[in-house]
Amino acid sequence: MKKLIGCLLVVLGMSMWALMAFAEDPIELRFTWWGSQDRHDRTIKVVEMFQKEHPNIKIVYEFANWNDYWTKVSTQAAGGNLPDIMQQDYARINEWADKKLIAPLDDFVKDGTIDLSNVSENVLTGGRIGGKLYAINIGSNSLCFALDVDAFKKAGIELPKQNWTWAEFEQTVLALHEKLGYFGMGAQILNEQNWKSLYLSLGQWAYSADGTALGYTDDQPFIDFMKMAVRLEKAGAIPTMAEEIELFKQGLEAEPMVKGNAAMQYMWSNQIIAAWKAAGEGRNFVLIHLPRMTADGAPSNYVKPGQFLSVTTHSKHPKEAAMFIDYFTNSVEANKVLLAERGVPISSVVAKELEPFLSPAQKEMFAFMARVIADCSPLPLPDPKNHAEFMNTVYHPEVVQPVRFGKITPEQGAKILRDRAEDILTQ
Repeated sequence: MKKLIGCLLVVLGMSMWALMAFAEDPIELRFTWWGSQDRHDRTIKVVEMFQKEHPNIKIVYEFANWNDYWTKVSTQAAGGNLPDIMQQDYARINEWADKKLIAPLDDFVKDGTIDLSNVSENVLTGGRIGGKLYAINIGSNSLCFALDVDAFKKAGIELPKQNWTWAEFEQTVLALHEKLGYFGMGAQILNEQNWKSLYLSLGQWAYSADGTALGYTDDQPFIDFMKMAVRLEKAGAIPTMAEEIELFKQGLEAEPMVKGNAAMQYMWSNQIIAAWKAAGEGRNFVLIHLPRMTADGAPSNYVKPGQFLSVTTHSKHPKEAAMFIDYFTNSVEANKVLLAERGVPISSVVAKELEPFLSPAQKEMFAFMARVIADCSPLPLPDPKNHAEFMNTVYHPEVVQPVRFGKITPEQGAKILRDRAEDILTQ
């Protein structure tokens, strides 16, 4: 009997040792992203925090700048050696899903590995392809106008309503200029994003679904938009085209609103952080939706995914990779380190918990994105592959700049855009 008990104890001891050895056997994940040094530092810290909470999981990280990143992961994809977790971009996610290089995450959402209970569907849409969720948005932005609150007060003009129109925009810019003696608005009135958002507020988009043509048949809204820009420039209410070109070279920090020479400025919502810092902490700004065509029409704004995280199909540990994505999304402590560097966190709970740690600029960005999520148009399709070429060779040099310089009419500009679209977009 004693021998039997002794044998059992030996067997149990060996079994416990085996279980402990198995539990301690590390799982190795690889994680890759692109970005600035500031992003690298913040992300590495979060990786270390996750590893501390999950000592059996080791994460080997890789990072690079934008161009080097896509060269590297494309090479890894061809060699069947992609990292477990990769940062993804909205313009490329369809291609990677079509090639079966990133995996659907729906099962991990269903079993609770990834908790999306505090996330609006509006910020998840960009990661869905064919009804399946291939990527989790890890930071949201949107287009906006930043308003100098003190300038509006000085001019005796009320701040616009959220559903203001382009007609009201023109009246406001002219009134600000008349009252203040400087620009009502800074540069980039005919920025390409405004052109696209103009048609979004009409329930359309700048490009066709297949990306080979313009997505609208009526040029008149764009013609009227260019005419408005010409009127504002002639009135001295916005910078001239020559001034805009020079301002663009100098960057956001040189914009008239930042320098106190304009009452409002067009930008992406996350740019308010750099703009406010350059303007000085004593300034007072608020963000507002882009104007729409009619007050009761569709919003000109949509929620833009900053970046995504995906699990690749090469991963041998997809559940653990999904656990890390959940941590990135839902950990308040992790997001205190990330501090919205990639955009506003998609979890409403996390965003709320971060408020005490935010600067005035970050608080305004968070509040604005909450308003946009509640009042936005559906996320448009990604830009076609030749979008950048179309903008750099046609939209700006052949249309916007000649119209602003008075060399061609807005009607001629709209025709050139349509005629040249087929040449470029079908290549």
